[in-house]
Amino acid sequence: MTFIRNAWYAAGWSTEVVSGKMFHRTLLGEQIVFYRKADGSVAALVDRCPHRFVPLHFGMLRGDEIECGYHGLRFDCAGRCVKNPHGNGRIPDAAHIRAYPVQERHDLIWVWMGDSTADPARIPDYSLIDATSDYQIVTGGYLHISANYLLMGDNLLDLSHLMYLHDGLLGSRDQVDSDQSVREEDGKIICRRWVPKSSVPKIFDLLYRRDGKPVAMWTEIQWQAPSHFWFDGGVHALDVTEREDHGWWYGQHILTPETERTTHYFYAAALPLGTQLTDAEKSRYAEMRRFAFAEQDKVMLDAQQAALGDADFWSMKPTLLSVDSAPVRMRRVVEQLLRAEHSESTPTDPA
Repeated sequence: MTFIRNAWYAAGWSTEVVSGKMFHRTLLGEQIVFYRKADGSVAALVDRCPHRFVPLHFGMLRGDEIECGYHGLRFDCAGRCVKNPHGNGRIPDAAHIRAYPVQERHDLIWVWMGDSTADPARIPDYSLIDATSDYQIVTGGYLHISANYLLMGDNLLDLSHLMYLHDGLLGSRDQVDSDQSVREEDGKIICRRWVPKSSVPKIFDLLYRRDGKPVAMWTEIQWQAPSHFWFDGGVHALDVTEREDHGWWYGQHILTPETERTTHYFYAAALPLGTQLTDAEKSRYAEMRRFAFAEQDKVMLDAQQAALGDADFWSMKPTLLSVDSAPVRMRRVVEQLLRAEHSESTPTDPA
């Protein structure tokens, strides 16, 4: 397994990169250091001095430059060595490091780690969680998942697990026979389930206040390569034909591979203005989502990866069910994109 590199990946929430401090994180198997320049924009460099290979975040910020904490070499935000305090001060030709294109959008820091042109227009649209959107934004969260990002992707695209792993919280077992459809549209894989009559899961009851009465319920998840997801789920009364002004939310899910066996998981939610919650209820809603992701999904995924070890997913010959249609399509698209990217980067034989 390798990673799709010509894509924008979320490196962290904007609040994680603060002025005057360095922030470091491993992405796609590479250590990167981030910091804010004097103008407030973010710079990203390989977190490794080319002299003795120590992490640069062990050093100090000197204005818009990083000074290595081992021998004092300084690097600017473009990765150029601009100061050698030793000898005659000559800067060796090899004294440079890679700088990555960075954009700040949707309260996230996005980094481009590929070789092709980093087009900001390709940043996924998570504008629903912008402060200027017409929704109530629930503070974004972060989890470190000890599993490959595609396993987490499988989980998000598999709406059937809501009825078992999240039974009573996000789904219920009386939804098992609900209709599920999978389609591809505008480069996205979309999985949707519709339940005409169901008991109401706790989190939706909080948003809709049906006091346990049966509801109609929908859940939909969209995936866009390489690892970006949008959730749309909610309930309404049985005698209503479309969503009301409350009782639902849009979920934003973003995965960034750390290594082959670990993943950075960023999530947030946008509630319609018609959902009237007290501050205590908003906290309860946020805690329900955190519990589902951290105490249920993460525990299961960490155990799944431990059971797989370093084995390739398909080499394990997984049993496939009807509910696996969307996850399988996702994996096939990723495989195609990896092959295409590899072929583009492989020199052709002039002979």
